[in-house]
Amino acid sequence: MTRPAPTDASADASADASAPSGSPDFTGLRATYVNCTLNRSPGRSHTQGVIDRSIEIMEANGVGVDRFRAVDHDIATGVRPDMTEHGWDTDAWPALLDRVLAADILVIGGPIWLGDNSSVTKRVIERLYGHSGVLNPRGQYAYYGRVAGCLLTGNEDGLKHCAMNILYSLQHIGFTVPPQADAGWLGEVGPGPSYLDEGSGGPENDFTNRNIAFMTYNLMHLAAMIRGAGGFPAHGNQRTAWDDGTHPGHTNPEYR
Repeated sequence: MTRPAPTDASADASADASAPSGSPDFTGLRATYVNCTLNRSPGRSHTQGVIDRSIEIMEANGVGVDRFRAVDHDIATGVRPDMTEHGWDTDAWPALLDRVLAADILVIGGPIWLGDNSSVTKRVIERLYGHSGVLNPRGQYAYYGRVAGCLLTGNEDGLKHCAMNILYSLQHIGFTVPPQADAGWLGEVGPGPSYLDEGSGGPENDFTNRNIAFMTYNLMHLAAMIRGAGGFPAHGNQRTAWDDGTHPGHTNPEYR
């Protein structure tokens, strides 16, 4: 059976799908990378080796990049914006949060221990959660309009489990997660070379490099789309409007 000739519209769509999209403009975007390694600076961090691959792509595309190791800072334990208001003598988190809020993109990187995220990763997510109830000027939760991804490394299983935990947590508190927003490298299970060790094969691993590249570009694409739209659409998701009695999708029972 002969297939019908495509219409002009379908032919145009086919041509558009196969044509190169050109070079997108990511200039003006900012990204913050939080390395949740257990090793303080200037100690070696294999997680940083994976992060640096992503940063290279960001910077080559004109994205401004900030980065810090959480363990280098005196971050108090808790789920409040400033834990000095809740019994702690010092808390470096409020200043670090300002660096997160200054960015369009957040990437959390960390090691895998016992098949799970590091204690530092968990603390960072708890502190991010502590700001999730704050509202932006449009009446949405504070992290709306920002995108997020994660990078992981280790010598054991658990990469997908760790990524699921991080990405679920970040989207739950308001970040937007693009497709394929995680990447990582796993060495041979058990004792053996880590990512930056000589002969590990990590920096040359095609699977890891591809996933890092896809994650990085997807983060930039989505951040640019949200920026181009003037932020994440503010309809049906404004806490201020809900509290004022506007409940989209919920008809007042008195008028049913």
